[in-house]
Amino acid sequence: MTVQGTENPSRRGRRSSTMGGMPLNDMPWWRWRSNVRSALHMLSDPVFQQNVWLAGVDGYGDVTDAVYRLVEDTWLDNWSAEKYVGTIFRDSQEAALVDTAVLRVLRIMHQVGPDAPVSVYMENAGWPDAVRAARDAHVRLAVADGEDPDAPPRTLELLRIMTRSA
Repeated sequence: MTVQGTENPSRRGRRSSTMGGMPLNDMPWWRWRSNVRSALHMLSDPVFQQNVWLAGVDGYGDVTDAVYRLVEDTWLDNWSAEKYVGTIFRDSQEAALVDTAVLRVLRIMHQVGPDAPVSVYMENAGWPDAVRAARDAHVRLAVADGEDPDAPPRTLELLRIMTRSA
């Protein structure tokens, strides 16, 4: 007797073609790209910073967490993003925008200290330039990945699930 039913796509050995809208296997080191994008997204959104970081909303980490996500695996605090063109970044323009954002954010972190409250970062005279640079990089990467750059940042738990599930 043959039982017919709907085929379960998870049993065919095929992966989803997207991760929250971002193409899987499109970039070899897409998990690192996801972490960099998450950090840039949070660092580029002043409304998010005000409503989440300053308000102390759980689930998103703080500004220091975002900075570490930006440079932790990639070592972008030690060398240029250009080194990762073809693995994390699609082209030299993405890499240049990320480098600019990293340098501006790290300059502030070195001035205020890594454990400074977000308010101290936001009060720094260089913060608006850092936010703009992070926004430029975030928009470029998000659009290249087929995502809406104006969607709200995802929680860190959702980021963990997305990068673990594929």
